[in-house]
Amino acid sequence: MPSHNSTVDSHMHAFSDVASDCDSDHSTCMSLDSFTESTATSRTSVDVSMRSQSPTPSVFSMTSSLRAQAYKQEYGRDLNNYSDVYRLPADEEELDRLDRQYEMFCKVTGKYPPPLPDVLADSGFEVKAVLDLGCGSGSWIMDVARDFPHCSAVAVDLVPMQSIHMPPNCRSEVDDINLGLEHFYGDFNVVHAQLISAGIRDYHSMVDQISHVLRPGGLIDITEFPFYLCGADKQPITFPAGAFEPPWVALWMSYAARAIRGRGADADAALHIHRWISSNPTFEDVVLRDIWLPVAPFLEGNDPDVVFWNEVAVTVRDDVKAFIKSCRPLLLGHGLSQEFIDAMERNVCQELDEAKTPLYAHIINVYARKKQ
Repeated sequence: MPSHNSTVDSHMHAFSDVASDCDSDHSTCMSLDSFTESTATSRTSVDVSMRSQSPTPSVFSMTSSLRAQAYKQEYGRDLNNYSDVYRLPADEEELDRLDRQYEMFCKVTGKYPPPLPDVLADSGFEVKAVLDLGCGSGSWIMDVARDFPHCSAVAVDLVPMQSIHMPPNCRSEVDDINLGLEHFYGDFNVVHAQLISAGIRDYHSMVDQISHVLRPGGLIDITEFPFYLCGADKQPITFPAGAFEPPWVALWMSYAARAIRGRGADADAALHIHRWISSNPTFEDVVLRDIWLPVAPFLEGNDPDVVFWNEVAVTVRDDVKAFIKSCRPLLLGHGLSQEFIDAMERNVCQELDEAKTPLYAHIINVYARKKQ
């Protein structure tokens, strides 16, 4: 855990509950040659037929002809060529955004939920295993692998992890979570997912499947965002279809949410995760953490809390600006004109830079233990 955890806890208490060298042809630059056929213990890697609900093989062999088909380009960005639901990029620019976002979350919530070190403690008789669903850049799962070298760490995403610094106890699997997790049942002590709802059709079903993936005493750790922004009163800001009015960041987010739902993803999953986990009879010790992230450094004053959250807000602002660029393929594919999107983006960036409008992103983190 970060050394400033006690400080972070006080910050979270104050802002939660009450307020809570490649060009654009990235696919030619990404080196898949370093990936060999999986030596994974997951049954899918050995026998695809074990996936009873999967109509097609779900795990790419990195030594097959599919390596050249892992990416496709849309509107100047490289996207995965595997899922028709998740339409955010998987290129270098997006991975850099996710790395910076991860560093920000470490400052705000800490790297791991409090029970994780105990769950992953070396028992001497079981090799502990961690699964990261929708790993993105892989920053979190690689940290786990380094911090707990006695554990096995598995990263699942729609494209292979490309880091040359992957620890030896970490492996990458290319898979579509929407096809099910049955092949992982009983294999893991920790299952982690963060901000993946834009690519998940049935999040409730995924939570239920995670309960089977976990071993007794295991830890589920999920963080999501409900794809709307809130005002100073912490209430959601919503817009009718066709609206073009401020606050511009909230307006843009509403269009992104419609586009995500249009792809069939569960954009509202964040609002139900706590209930889904709490009502699952296999889970206990359920903890909900509401985090309210200012999207620009609009807070006034110079006390430590204000300084801390304004510093976080600078990173959030940069993340939102990069996220807007990442979502262009999604919005253009949803039928919005380039002129409309360009006008929204200009207004969004001006609003963020002026930092006068109080807007918050509501981040919801839920973790729990599986009963022994």
